[in-house]
Amino acid sequence: MIRDDALDALPVRDALPALHDALDGHGTAVLVAPPGTGKTTLVPLALAGLLDEGGTARRVVVAEPRRIAARAAARRMAWLLGEETGANVGYTVRGERVAGPRTRVEVVTTGVLVQRLQRDPELAGVDVVLLDECHERHLDADTAAAFLWDVRRTLRPELRLVAASATTDAEGWARLLGGAPVVEAHGASHPVDVVWAPPPRPVRPPHGLRVDPALLAHVASVVRRALAERTGDVLCFLPGVGEIERVAGQLGDLGEVEVLRVHGRAPAAVQDAVLTPGRRRRVVLATSVAESSLTVPGVRVVVDSGLAREPRVDHARGLSALTTVRASQASARQRAGRAGREAPGVVYRCWDQAEDGRLPRFPSPEIKVADLTAFALQAACWGDPDASGLALLDAPPGGAMAASRTVLAAVGAVDASGRASERGVRLARLGVHPRLGRALLDASARPADAGAVAEVVALLGEEVPREYGDDLAAALRAVRRAGRAENENAGSGRRGGRDGYPARWRSEVRRLRAAATAGAGTPAGGTRTGDGPGRGQDAGAPLSGDRLVGLVTALAFPERVARLDGGSYLMVSGTRAELPEDSALRGSPWIAVAVADRPAGFRHARVRLAAAVDEDVARLAAQALHEERDEVRWADGDVVARRVERLGAVELAVRPAAGADAGRIREALLDGLRQEGLGLLRWTADAETLRRRLAFLHHRLGEPWPAVDDGTLLARAEEWLEPELSRARRRADLARIDAGQALARLLPWASGEAARLDELAPERITVPSGSRIRLDYTDPAQPVLAVKLQEMFGLRETPAVAGVPVLVHLLSPAGRPAAVTADLASFWQDGYRAVRAELRGRYPRHPWPDDPATAEPTRHTNARLRRS
Repeated sequence: MIRDDALDALPVRDALPALHDALDGHGTAVLVAPPGTGKTTLVPLALAGLLDEGGTARRVVVAEPRRIAARAAARRMAWLLGEETGANVGYTVRGERVAGPRTRVEVVTTGVLVQRLQRDPELAGVDVVLLDECHERHLDADTAAAFLWDVRRTLRPELRLVAASATTDAEGWARLLGGAPVVEAHGASHPVDVVWAPPPRPVRPPHGLRVDPALLAHVASVVRRALAERTGDVLCFLPGVGEIERVAGQLGDLGEVEVLRVHGRAPAAVQDAVLTPGRRRRVVLATSVAESSLTVPGVRVVVDSGLAREPRVDHARGLSALTTVRASQASARQRAGRAGREAPGVVYRCWDQAEDGRLPRFPSPEIKVADLTAFALQAACWGDPDASGLALLDAPPGGAMAASRTVLAAVGAVDASGRASERGVRLARLGVHPRLGRALLDASARPADAGAVAEVVALLGEEVPREYGDDLAAALRAVRRAGRAENENAGSGRRGGRDGYPARWRSEVRRLRAAATAGAGTPAGGTRTGDGPGRGQDAGAPLSGDRLVGLVTALAFPERVARLDGGSYLMVSGTRAELPEDSALRGSPWIAVAVADRPAGFRHARVRLAAAVDEDVARLAAQALHEERDEVRWADGDVVARRVERLGAVELAVRPAAGADAGRIREALLDGLRQEGLGLLRWTADAETLRRRLAFLHHRLGEPWPAVDDGTLLARAEEWLEPELSRARRRADLARIDAGQALARLLPWASGEAARLDELAPERITVPSGSRIRLDYTDPAQPVLAVKLQEMFGLRETPAVAGVPVLVHLLSPAGRPAAVTADLASFWQDGYRAVRAELRGRYPRHPWPDDPATAEPTRHTNARLRRS
């Protein structure tokens, strides 16, 4: 029996006429409805014609971003109709389908919808698709929306589309759906008070998956405070499962208060318990899955840690992982709204009010920050490899798409033009990341290994519980034990583990094994695992457990195969990584890294999950990066010629190479000059002087006088160092090249200006005493003439070179600086008297005339002058 009272209480009912009109007139609509108004539950039932006798019967597909939301929405709609799920309302999530021939409303995850569209682009039999929670901007949701619009535009103009969300970019979605009308529903929201509850002392910002334990301890204390100060259930938002477990442990025994955990990995029984009113007061520790779609009954208080998890990818290092970030302002509003679903409530925000305005306005769209390999494969299978023809709110970054196409080409999923190959289509339909699909198909080529391969791929396909450690082989043994324990508990009637991971893992293993059997074929490039690590074994005999774990991991992440090199591991990609101090994998000669990150302040990547492998497995998995070639390079301060076998950046074997090509030796020598500088050449005093003179002329006159700074000389090395460079073979040969003689080749000989070098920038000039004094061109702006003061008597004008007055350093008879001037006439008139008064008594044997401007210059003392 339909529960009319519950349906009538949902505020979105008032918006249904406008929604029907929009769909009848335009075929598309954007529905904006606050949380708790019934957009997820009442609207699909109304669109399917299930609420009115004689209403138009339609088949409606509702797409939710998460499995927990899909199940919950289907169960809620079935309850409103007075039915069990599987009748008029059903659901399909990965590995689970509860629906029948009578099902009119089917709730699916967006990932399932994308797969369905790839298999049947027309969505035969479906009349309406409702994309729920569009504001979350998950990649699958954006992909599904783009495909659906393509279908409506080209194949099925009668297909009706609704984009629905509590808070969304309504104008953007309306534009994306061809100018769709925007329908707004106004909910009877209850006021929510805000309590600012920052930590008493500063906490470290999150990085990678790490959250400061001090913040988590503070969150636990705020939960206790909320329980003491307020009534009703408490919903506490935390970034991940690990933080939920830590806070749960710190809450300890709360007496009559029940502590529940809700996240994507939670068992269905726990999820049901959270969504059902409790008999006792409850604290619900949740990830962002509880931000939208789900109504947790009884909640009057929200405690918000202010953190969330988002995917990030480091294309330069080939690493992708979830990372902890500050929650956006939009997410904070969504979370706070949970407290006002049923009555007035309060939100405790665990940050300072002054920080609130600095939070990002919205979460980052996944298409901007995530690994796009799976998206790129879906686009290629759809016939649009670069996604340029897809209707997307945000275009995928070019660099991310290029990196993704490289991965797809490596696993044989696309051809040279980027179009999906037959193998690519099969990979896209496996329902796992293309990397894992490659490993599943290739490692399952041996039938005896198929079951174990599916187990490893299922382990890699979802975040592995932290308590399983960082060794994948050990994690596999742990999940097998946990699965057996769950079976025993179920058989004895005892309650199973609260996490539910083993049960989900077993279900995924069954699905993957069936998919691998259906997709069996020759691996990419014709490689079979029996040709590599299995050689010497019976083709039907299974590989050992740990060896198989390593093989599957290496096939999924070939560029992350890594060899121990000193205290760290060098990946085939060139990235260095370190294992934790307590890792069971420490000391393994080779590993294949499944999960790694590089937190701020760390020199190398940090391994989170990996498997030990041997060199045979490494060679097989990364064979596309295997090469053997002669290398001539500058290393350890000299030219090194060698024959190198390598896997990417990892050197497997090295031996000396004879008869190296002269051109490659020349390039190595040039590289040595770039690395170590021009000091490798022989710089005599004359060479240094010539370089400084040329620098002065270039600064003063410009072309055709050449620049002679290090960068320019290195860039023109082949021009001025030939033919000596071509004859050189090693460092010692460079040391024999006279840099000055070579540098002379840069003089402007062709224009004839080279002949004026001594005129424009003389090495020495003659002073009044007759001495020829060397000029110092160290400062290219103004040469320096250092000369004894008595030798300049009688000279009224300062000497100049290339029109620049030199800077005269006037020296005492002992050769020490007495004065500096660029204007001799002024110095004789004003500065000389002070110098004469200071030095005449110290040097009485030297002349100190009253009028130096008219005195005779001399290099000698008074006594010698008298003798002469």
